[in-house]
Amino acid sequence: MRCPPPATSRVGVGVDGAFFDSCVLWSPLLRFSPYVGCARSIAMASLISKKSHISDAINNADSYRVLRGRVSVLKNTLDARLMPYLELAGFGSVAQIQYTVLRFHLISALVKRWRQETYTFHFPCGECTVTLEDVALQLGLPIDGSPVTGISTFTDPDALCYQLLGDSPGNGESYFSGVSFTWLKAKYGQLSATATEGELMCVARAYIMHIIGGELMPDASNDKVHLMYLPLLADLSTVSSYSWGSAVLVVLYRELCRATDPKVRDIGRCLSLLQSWVLYRMPFLASVRHQSYVYPLLSRWSGRPGIGQSYNVPLYRLMIEQYARDGFIWTPYRTPEITAVVPSSAYVHSYIWCTNAPIINFNMVEWYNGDRVLRQFGAIQPIPDPPCEVGEVHGKNKRGKSVIDWGIKHRKFVALWNDRFHRRPQMVMATDSQPSEEYMQWYISCGKPYLYGGQSVVISPHMQRHRGSSTAAKRDADPMAYYSPEPPEPEQEPQPDSEQSGARICIRL
Repeated sequence: MRCPPPATSRVGVGVDGAFFDSCVLWSPLLRFSPYVGCARSIAMASLISKKSHISDAINNADSYRVLRGRVSVLKNTLDARLMPYLELAGFGSVAQIQYTVLRFHLISALVKRWRQETYTFHFPCGECTVTLEDVALQLGLPIDGSPVTGISTFTDPDALCYQLLGDSPGNGESYFSGVSFTWLKAKYGQLSATATEGELMCVARAYIMHIIGGELMPDASNDKVHLMYLPLLADLSTVSSYSWGSAVLVVLYRELCRATDPKVRDIGRCLSLLQSWVLYRMPFLASVRHQSYVYPLLSRWSGRPGIGQSYNVPLYRLMIEQYARDGFIWTPYRTPEITAVVPSSAYVHSYIWCTNAPIINFNMVEWYNGDRVLRQFGAIQPIPDPPCEVGEVHGKNKRGKSVIDWGIKHRKFVALWNDRFHRRPQMVMATDSQPSEEYMQWYISCGKPYLYGGQSVVISPHMQRHRGSSTAAKRDADPMAYYSPEPPEPEQEPQPDSEQSGARICIRL
């Protein structure tokens, strides 16, 4: 593991004068040095590793790869009697999010931009990522608190389930590690009208387990949730004392890293968060212009019309390449329409949104680089320090492990997370979101802002989505047309353009 030590100076910091207070800070962000010949630029020269990455396949068949998704939808109507317990546990907001249609062409195009060296997306506008702020406002999950960790293997899982769920799916089996979604649905879908408080608490735990395994952290099994989360739900009054938001983020980061391998064909974890994140920040990727805002903010895309018309991977990729530099919205949540619907409780943990610390979920540890995306918090972005590394822990799984307390195994990372308040970067608030010339010169040299190298690209007819009207074509040419008060177009999947079957579009990037 390699990371800078905390500093000792104190500086008053504020986002719109409210979100951040004075604190002990780290990261020499005010030590600006000229780009040419500086030691920092030399240290960052190898920012992009030589490891195989899907973005390197820009000119072959893998360039069109569409990832398959893993997600389990909670279609059952939530019993109102469970809401007090879900609210108590900190899962009340996320439980209200309805099913969102996922665009796997869009998600696949985003994966090409993810860099596991920095846990950020490399767009033409600079580095950016899904942050703790996004998790707090999009999902409404607790952010500050103890890491989600502990023991992942149990000697008597049957007894554990009987104690906390009131029943067991094990059927007398001596060992099992997960609970199927089918069993969980049956548990909370047939709640008796005369259920006792103890029974309601057991069912609430079952519902939370399905939320965790089905929507927030779906894994490769795609049909069950691991038992390791259940002991953390024992006392519903203390469940919100865990940082569930960072736990969701670490599994999403790891899955994005895995998906950059050209050989990977599927993707899981909280994809609805990823999709909503990009649509709030790059609205030119959606066809809907007047979808109402509700909290949690991810709920904006539930139901109809959703995100409107869909494109395919090549066109999403080209739109990002062409429009993201000027069309990326760094602070989308500060509009009056959004602040009006977000409760003040969602900002309680805002003081750690920009921290620089490891995030943890049992065996998984990845690094949260708040200092690399300061423009997402309304601050000036200087050239960042080399990213921290978690070493061999990156990619570690639970297979073949005996009874391990991951909190003890990863105690050095737990200690760093526990120091998250003091690991916030020093920030100078910006008057606009434009990057400095020094930063962009460094970023273009050391990062990967463009997949096409700034070349003109010919879009073949089969790569173009169906254009049903001239307004759709106009919107593609001007991403800011997103804000026009036109009615949404009907949702449809991409298809060949029959009217322009012989035409080609040339976009200069």
